[in-house]
Amino acid sequence: MVFSSYHFGKTSIYGVKFRYAWQIKNYYICDSMRIPDYILRKGNIVRLVIFTAAFALLFINIYKPFGSKEWYDVSDFKFFLFSAPIILTGVLVVVISRIFMFYYSRKREISYVTYFFWVVLEILFMSLFYTIFTLSIEANQHRDVIATFKSAMVNTALVLLLPYITLWFYFGWEESKKRLAIIEGQSEEAPDTIPDNILFTDDKGTLRFSVRHSDLLYIESDDNYVTIHYSAGGKIKSFLLRNTLKKIEEELSDTPVARCHRSFLVNFTRVKVMRRERENLFLELDAEMSQDIPVSKSYREKVAERFMNQSFRTKKDRV
Repeated sequence: MVFSSYHFGKTSIYGVKFRYAWQIKNYYICDSMRIPDYILRKGNIVRLVIFTAAFALLFINIYKPFGSKEWYDVSDFKFFLFSAPIILTGVLVVVISRIFMFYYSRKREISYVTYFFWVVLEILFMSLFYTIFTLSIEANQHRDVIATFKSAMVNTALVLLLPYITLWFYFGWEESKKRLAIIEGQSEEAPDTIPDNILFTDDKGTLRFSVRHSDLLYIESDDNYVTIHYSAGGKIKSFLLRNTLKKIEEELSDTPVARCHRSFLVNFTRVKVMRRERENLFLELDAEMSQDIPVSKSYREKVAERFMNQSFRTKKDRV
């Protein structure tokens, strides 16, 4: 199977899982152009603030930027004790900024561009704080304001960007592990055997149609009717049934057939490609002359996970 035009060939099952997970994560990042949701979770914001504060303490006490060597004529240990409140006060900029970001994200999506400028503002405000504090020390009053601010900008960028980038990758890795655990759990809970035939009843509960699950392609909604598309004798055929797509979805909940669009259910055992074209996502089936099935934005994450899950099951069956 293929995801976003990538084919992994004869890769081990675990390797396939890992690469698929990262591919899906990267797809959503590129597709929506907004930062991942896990960056804005409360727990991750708290961890980011704590890690940034700890990194700032270590960085300033080891590297001693902002002319901090001249702040106090004391031992390194006392310098650590005296500088800690000042450094942590500067980190309050991050605390306040991330609180605003959290509540802002509840009302609007935060794109990568917005996030970039948000971080730039954090660096500017923190640099301004450290510049004012540095120049307020008597030993530094002779220093040039612009030069001090430039130095503060460089060092503040290091203090913030290094932990930000580190945690961005760590949170991404952590999220991928969670996704894999969920998908593996779904795969284990799914029935090992799929019924040979899928039965379809009308809106009155009367059996009207039966098709082998391996021949079923997709089901399309048409008001109070659904059109069942399937392959037979190398051709694609259809059957019109009076029923709603929602009811059909409920009846097929234990099969590989699942919703991908408000008007479509698709048999994921027949999906071979998930393809993106600009802002649109489509599923390609393994039957010739079959139409591409659209995927709604609201179903994209579930469809991607279902696609992965079915891919793993197919790999296991081949092994």
